[in-house]
Amino acid sequence: MSASNFNPALVPPGVGGPAPVTAPQAPQKPTAAPQGPAFGDILAKEASSLQFSGHAIQRLQKRGIELDAQTMQRLEGGVSKAAEKGSRDSVVFVDNTAFVVSVKNNTVITAMDRSHLREHVFTNIDSAVIA
Repeated sequence: MSASNFNPALVPPGVGGPAPVTAPQAPQKPTAAPQGPAFGDILAKEASSLQFSGHAIQRLQKRGIELDAQTMQRLEGGVSKAAEKGSRDSVVFVDNTAFVVSVKNNTVITAMDRSHLREHVFTNIDSAVIA
């Protein structure tokens, strides 16, 4: 038998045949190191940053509620405190604004300023945080 017409499917198990013919391997080119932050760093940052639902964004715009860096920091701190206590859904008060937050999803559901807080009832929450 020549190597060109050897069919390994026709050889019974346990019987050796000629060594398989392999094509020569091309030398591998070294790959360049990826640029930018590592995937794990991006994932950790995104997982820790607070998200806003579409409804919350609409309410912020409609009610003229502006979020500066200090307010965001306090809001995120309040959500962190709620998470530490095992909360799932919380109301976080920052100055004159109430944020209803899904703590487990790290997402602001809605927001109300002082003028919209009157006669509103918060339901389906298990905690309140004053930040």
